[in-house]
This record gives sequence, C-alpha cells and structure tokens, in this order.
Amino acid sequence: MTLTAFARHLAFAALLALISAALVKLMIDVAILDRPDPRKAHSTPIPKGGGIGIVAAFLLGIATLYEFAFFARLAEPYFRAVIFSSLLIAVVSLLDDIWDWPFFVKLAAQFAAALLTVGSGLYVRSYHLPLFGTVETDGLGAILTLAWILFVTNAMNFIDGLDGLAAGVGLIAALFLSYIGAKLGGWFVYFASLLLAAGIAGFLPFNFPRARIFMGDVGSQFLGFVLAVLGIVASRFERVEMSFLLMPMLLSGVLFDVAFTLLRRTLAGENLATPHRGHLYQVAARSGLSPRLVTLIHWGFALWGGIAALIFIALPAAEKAFALLLPLIPQLVWVGVVVRLARRAGIGRW
Repeated sequence: MTLTAFARHLAFAALLALISAALVKLMIDVAILDRPDPRKAHSTPIPKGGGIGIVAAFLLGIATLYEFAFFARLAEPYFRAVIFSSLLIAVVSLLDDIWDWPFFVKLAAQFAAALLTVGSGLYVRSYHLPLFGTVETDGLGAILTLAWILFVTNAMNFIDGLDGLAAGVGLIAALFLSYIGAKLGGWFVYFASLLLAAGIAGFLPFNFPRARIFMGDVGSQFLGFVLAVLGIVASRFERVEMSFLLMPMLLSGVLFDVAFTLLRRTLAGENLATPHRGHLYQVAARSGLSPRLVTLIHWGFALWGGIAALIFIALPAAEKAFALLLPLIPQLVWVGVVVRLARRAGIGRW
C-alpha cells in the first residue's frame, strides 16, 4: 500500500468520524434517557443511543468498501452476510434502547444475526494451535463460531458500564487489528477495522472523561458483534491467514472479566439471568477506585493485548504459546487487586 493510498484512507476515516460525531450530537438532543437504577453507575438520567454514530459510520464505510474498494473485498456471500447481519443487530438494538425489550428478544436477534453470518459459510473450519498444530473441526466449527459471536457481543454489552470503557477498548482493538491487517496483507480486515475505529473516534469524546451520552445497546452490541465477526474474517477469510487468537488477545480484559464473572456466579449457585453489579470492573468502582481510573486500566489491558498480539505474529510457531500467556498475567494481578479492594471496602458477596 502506498503512502498516498493510506492518506486517502485516513481522510475517509476522518470524514466518517465527523459523521459519527454529528449523529452522536443529534442523539444527545433527541435525549432517549437512560435512567439510573441500583445496577448502574450514574445517578442522574443521561441520554443513550450514541452508538448510532458508530453504526452509521461503519455501515456507510462498509457500503463504500463494497462498491468501490476492490482491493479489500470478501467473497460475495460473506461480504453480504457481514453487512446484513450487523445491520440486523443495529436495528434491533436501537429499538431496544427506545422500548427496553426483555433480554430474550435481544438474544434472539443476536442469534439470528450470528446464524446469518455462519449460514453464509463465514465460520472457522480449522484452528492452528501453538504446540498442538492444526485441529480440524468439521461441522463443530459452525457451532463454535456461533458461540464466539454470541459471547463477544454480550461481553461488550456487559462491559459497557463505565464512561469510556467499552468505546476505548473497542477503539484500541480496532486500531491494532487494522494495523495487523495492513502488515499481513489482510486488506478487508485492515479497512473494515479502520472504519469501525473511525465511528468510535467520533463517539468517544462525548462519552469520556464525562459521559454526555451513553452508546446504549445499539453501540455496545453492534461493537461486540462486528469485532467478533472481524476476528473470524481475520482467521479464515483473507488472502493471508492470520489467527483466530488475535481477537481474544485484543479483547483479553473484556473477555476475562465476563468469563470470570460468569464462572464465579455459576459456582456460587446464582441465577445468571438476575441483574447484578458483580463484574470485576464494577466491584473495583464500588470499592472506591475512581471509575475513570478503572476505565484507563481497561484501556491498558487492551494496549497490552495489542502488544501481545504483535509479539505473537512475530514469533516463530514453536514459541507462539509464550505470547498467549502475556494477556493473562495482568488479569490475574487485577483479580487479586479487586479482591483486596473489596475486602477493604467491606464488600462480601459480589
């Protein structure tokens, strides 16, 4: 890719960021309010639905990519699946922000969108694992991919509880993935990740350090869904094969928090469908740590995950397993820190 081409891509991304920012400002004026309740960190009503800027910027960009950027195309069925499935998630999530539908409605929409993606053939058929070699999944690959999309979509939704947390992590992950895509010649991943980053960049100044608007489900679910799908594309559907492990490394802080919380609540015999404030990031904030600091710590996890991903792709195959441990180390330290903070604050059951 030439410097001139890269400059054009950045200019297009900047335009999309401005479009995103304008739509976020519009949503502030529309004021679909997110009202406080015991599960939430804010104490006054704040507009939500700002994620519509992220959605519009990405879908406008991906439509342009579909029509004109032939250097960065997927095969037709896969490309259409990315567009229509992400649009489905966005529409249902926006309506949920307006009418606050039950969780099973959102889950049904997520399942339908994931099924549309997988049904197009966009799923991982084989896994190249450090130390183990290639593992063929046959029909199981579709099920595993479906589970991956649902998990990441909901993980980003669950983590969107503090100003700037989900948006900042998503921005960092998208930028790293865009860079890796360009470095390895995965041009769809490069360009689509850049488009997503542009949409988030237009939204983030309205959400951090003090939130004037929340992204809402239309932002968090859409962001999680698109990142999950880009992780699949990176591992299977590019001119060069990357790795299905890249996205878990980039989102290591988010995925660890959600997985740890689900496991802890399951072992405690809690009803997983019951609303709670037991995520590690929530317990840290409840224990007296500044919410902004918690957000910055999670941004740090995303940066470290990105560095680990770069180390992973640079290492020879025999040594890649080492890089997989790097994102786990700060998570284990974080668990210890949060447990200690909770004890000091007198928080027993999370």
